[in-house]
Amino acid sequence: MATFSLQASPSDAASWLRLAQQCEAAGFDALLTADHPGSCPSPFVALAAAAAVTSTLGLGSYVSNAGIREPLLLAADVATLDLVSGGRARLGLGAGHTPVEWHAVGLERPDVAGRVRRCLAVAEAVRALLDGEEVNVDTPELVARAARLSRPVPVQDRIPLTIGGANSRLLHWAGAHADVVGLTGFGRTLADGHSHDVRWRAHELEAQLQHVTDGATGRDKPPVLEALVQRVQVTDDAGAALAETAQDTGLTETQLLATPFLLIGTEDEIVSAVREHQRRWGITRYVVREDALGPLTPIIPRLTAAR
Repeated sequence: MATFSLQASPSDAASWLRLAQQCEAAGFDALLTADHPGSCPSPFVALAAAAAVTSTLGLGSYVSNAGIREPLLLAADVATLDLVSGGRARLGLGAGHTPVEWHAVGLERPDVAGRVRRCLAVAEAVRALLDGEEVNVDTPELVARAARLSRPVPVQDRIPLTIGGANSRLLHWAGAHADVVGLTGFGRTLADGHSHDVRWRAHELEAQLQHVTDGATGRDKPPVLEALVQRVQVTDDAGAALAETAQDTGLTETQLLATPFLLIGTEDEIVSAVREHQRRWGITRYVVREDALGPLTPIIPRLTAAR
């Protein structure tokens, strides 16, 4: 029915390695790490450590900020992770939103259009580098001269690329070129530079999916659709659990239960919701936060059956 990946970050070596093993044993598809330099651990170092104690678990960034990552360095990190994991690397890219990350490397954060242009340029360059091609680019968004990744050579013929975001142009490009489209449900970035308005209403999600569909026109195999789940809670009283979220977002309980960005209810209700999201939206992949490992582990076999 669906695949589930866990997004987490290490706080110490022992618990991180244990988490990776628990994640794999529970039937999760991948272990993913955020990529916010200065406020979280280095994703590729953490994932390489997790690779050493697992054998089937996918491993990737979710997602790397293309605005401050240089393609050759990013390609080298991903290719190295693929090498040491025996071909289990994933690459997640987004346009970025947190101003402090640009300021920390001496840059001003571009407007939305500029961030999207940079993200697409980086995505194209990294994909070319991983394919062994030479990259020459000279644009306001990206400069690379005779860039080539001669070593290491990735184990996989094609490292899966996830593009995460909600911008229309980004989603259209992802429909045309990405392996996975990471639907975040994010709206505009709020004043703190981290939080967002949400685009969780049915018509808003349908609009996002239409951009993906338009971009995928002509592809033999369209990208897989994946939702970033903000909260998982197994409870007999979904209404009470959703009350604060309803107040914060302005959405009704019915609207919140219909969105793929929350999985709240009894085990049976969550299984039914995942089934409905696949029927209605075509979503077959989910990324959940670390605190969802316990609640989901007992029902992962039901959630991933017959996918």
